[in-house]
Amino acid sequence: MGIDRVNTADTGRGLTVCVTGAGGFIASWLVKLLLEKGYAVHGTVRNPDDMARNVHLRALEGATEQLTLFRVDLLDKESLVAAFQGCEGVFHTACPVTDDPEKMIEPAVNGTRNVINAVAEVGGIRRVVMTSSIGSVYMDPRRSLDGEANETCWSDLEFCKDTKNWYCYAKTVAEQAAWELAKERKLDLVVINPSLVLGPLLQSAVNASTWHIAKYLDGSVQTYTNAAQAYVHVRDVADAHARAYEIPNAHGRYLCAGRTLHRAEVCRILAKFFPEYPVPTRCKEGAGEMKKGYRFSSRRIMELGVGITPASQCLYDTVTSLQDKGILPRRDVDMS
Repeated sequence: MGIDRVNTADTGRGLTVCVTGAGGFIASWLVKLLLEKGYAVHGTVRNPDDMARNVHLRALEGATEQLTLFRVDLLDKESLVAAFQGCEGVFHTACPVTDDPEKMIEPAVNGTRNVINAVAEVGGIRRVVMTSSIGSVYMDPRRSLDGEANETCWSDLEFCKDTKNWYCYAKTVAEQAAWELAKERKLDLVVINPSLVLGPLLQSAVNASTWHIAKYLDGSVQTYTNAAQAYVHVRDVADAHARAYEIPNAHGRYLCAGRTLHRAEVCRILAKFFPEYPVPTRCKEGAGEMKKGYRFSSRRIMELGVGITPASQCLYDTVTSLQDKGILPRRDVDMS
């Protein structure tokens, strides 16, 4: 079945949607895009009165007239019900990131269940778009690295537990719970599964994926790890969410991942663009065979009309954003 494409410019006039975890990296760009499209946006945050955390949202074009922030705890369903009132759609992007499994799994799973149940209770919400992760797709030791992972692939929960990858475990369990409950409550659910998300920061705090790049420039590490993964631009991820909501027959899961790069290649690209920084040139594990990473199908996401920004541009935009915000001090290039 093909996708009926729609003109995604200025499609939100007169419509209201909610974005959970509105202050996050992906969510901030999604809120920005939705406001540009003309939507009225309900954004859920921990504390609407925290100006330091929310200033980047308040500063978005159209925010004064079209953005309302709600105090929400994902474990408090009634706070979600209040935020969803009057909305035609919900984007569930909120997710904790911590190495403590208890602090991650409960909010991820129970919070997702609360979102689905709150949507069903409010009624009139035509679609939920949920941010999952490529982490719910590829963690399976039986899957060959020579193939290409797609939307039918799921991470193995026992393998996630054995390797103590609690982020992938939480994302997998939360997404599975969302699909089961959405089916039970007869709700229209679409899921976006992004890889490691890079690009400019709107918020002031450095998120985990941005720190992954910053550490190779600020001198905090002298070597890179023998690992590879796929990258995607935050603007592409925000666009994927909006299109998954707006295109009537969008359905199922959509992997949102660009090219897979080994850390050695990441460092080579960074050194080429930013030779003034002490980018590592050696592998932490020595000069052995470079590990391969999974490749991910982009067929379905491209059917939505989403473009995939080259990984080199993702890296460049990430670093220049860190410089612009003063998080990564600018340095003069040594011409000697």
